[in-house]
Amino acid sequence: MKVLMISPGFPADMPHFTRGLAGVGATVIGIGDQPQAALEKPVRDALSAYHQVAQLWDEERTVKTVAEWIAQHKVSVDRVECMWEPGVVLAAKLRAKLGCPGLSVEQARWFRDKESMKQVLDAAGIRTPHHYRARTQDEVRQAALKIGYPAIIKPIDGAGSADTYTLRSDDDLKAALAALGHIQEVSVEEFIEGEEFTYDAISADGNVLFENVAWYRPKPLVARQNPWISPQAICIRRLELPEVAGGVELGRKVLAALGHRTGFTHMEWFRKPDGEVVFGEIGARSPGGRLTHGMNLSLDADLFTAWGEALTKGRIAQDLRKKFNAAIVFKRAQGNGDRIARIEGLERIMAEDGQHVPLVDLVPVGAPRRDWKQVVTGDGWMVARHPDLGETLRLADRLSSEVRMIAG
Repeated sequence: MKVLMISPGFPADMPHFTRGLAGVGATVIGIGDQPQAALEKPVRDALSAYHQVAQLWDEERTVKTVAEWIAQHKVSVDRVECMWEPGVVLAAKLRAKLGCPGLSVEQARWFRDKESMKQVLDAAGIRTPHHYRARTQDEVRQAALKIGYPAIIKPIDGAGSADTYTLRSDDDLKAALAALGHIQEVSVEEFIEGEEFTYDAISADGNVLFENVAWYRPKPLVARQNPWISPQAICIRRLELPEVAGGVELGRKVLAALGHRTGFTHMEWFRKPDGEVVFGEIGARSPGGRLTHGMNLSLDADLFTAWGEALTKGRIAQDLRKKFNAAIVFKRAQGNGDRIARIEGLERIMAEDGQHVPLVDLVPVGAPRRDWKQVVTGDGWMVARHPDLGETLRLADRLSSEVRMIAG
């Protein structure tokens, strides 16, 4: 199978997916705005051809130039894929131009446009937060009045918790409007009190071949507002637990309603204190935040290759039964300095619990600290895993509270 891969070398997980495709025998053709020489060697080795475009996100121009390049080189393409949120609609437009299967342009826009997404799910009888599209400040105020406080405001086509604000008062609304002046269109939604989880899936021809639920501790919006927090994402081993089983059922219904049949998806959902399960949002892509790596460590498997298998063969040969709960913990340096001066607490944890900590990837002492608002991994990340969920949470909390990175 010949697969056209959009942006095969960026962001961080894309080289792994490119390698996964090549590893299952696919012929991988890359397009992107990076020079080929700038791609990492494993990416270059995985590609059979690469075409650099001038402006990747100029969708009409990119579709035209890629189609011309393919015709000129007499290349046939069986699938077009992009695992990066900004390229989901571009991939669909290229599919339409090249006659490839997969999400249509309309379906891709459902996954990118939070309001259209929720309208489709509302029509399918799926519980979503009450929501309104808004393009002007007056429309935002009217939506907030209809919903009532607390509410959430976020970009209509955003990813993660960037430019997302909780509204609990008129003063919060005023501040959010000032901060969102650069955003042309927003979604104003009911604020859902409760725990936040993911539902991640790999599907082929409408069959879900792999499922994961990750528990955000705390909710991403809380973590984003508090720089001292070490955010956690817990990949849960037993999906039949009553706390998460409803989210798995919800995820399957969402995929069916949106017509997603093949590929990776990443959904976020809420469980309210009364047990009600509420949809959050979904992307037609893999999760970010190193979550795929955390899933790999919960399985002792390779989901980058598994995705390639599902895409090209309609099945996954690997054993994807979960062996562990896996906790990803992100660190943020404290202090006013520009460089990491010291790392405290890690040596003791590794001496006492190191057999349950398979991955430590922290910014080394002496290196510049990172801007955690711009880099999801902050100043590094660690993974703890254990078959028992309670023990996994204990380990994760040790990594969060006892490991301190000091910038000086």
